[in-house]
Amino acid sequence: MNSVITPVPTMERAKLGVRPGDTVRVHQKVIEKGKTRLQVFEGLVLSVKHGTEAGATFTVRAVMSGIGVEKIFPLYSPIIDKIEITKRSKVRRAKLYFIRDKVAREVRRQLRNMRMVKMSTEDYAETEKLEVAEEGSPVEEEVVLATETPEVEVVAESGEEGVETPTEVAAEESREEKKDENA
Repeated sequence: MNSVITPVPTMERAKLGVRPGDTVRVHQKVIEKGKTRLQVFEGLVLSVKHGTEAGATFTVRAVMSGIGVEKIFPLYSPIIDKIEITKRSKVRRAKLYFIRDKVAREVRRQLRNMRMVKMSTEDYAETEKLEVAEEGSPVEEEVVLATETPEVEVVAESGEEGVETPTEVAAEESREEKKDENA
């Protein structure tokens, strides 16, 4: 008596042995306007819950356009067409949730090292109007625009010598106020 309860190849998925640290490619069926297509989601497996039993799930994280996206897939879902393991990594944790914080720390570190610059398209538009009014000839305009650029205000990066950042100025003012109060 061979009866099929589910169209999903459960034995194959159980033997696949998806585990944290694997880079997987999940082919998911998407139904749009009556048509079915396959959508691939590739990323790092952060966790596997409930092993290979009926309610087993695995969480996959991918970075798309600079934004972290996580999806939780049921292991035996009929929506999943196939699961490919593209890379296996040795990890020391069962749940790799710390990856979220690690990525956020790296982004924060990069933002801290960036310089703040105040520029806008209005600066360029004003210079162009002035040059057109003064010169009058279109050929000279292009040359002037290519050689001269408007002044740009640069806010100092923390740690530069000789330049005080707004926080340093505020700290110095508060120190002076305390000295006045004590005297």
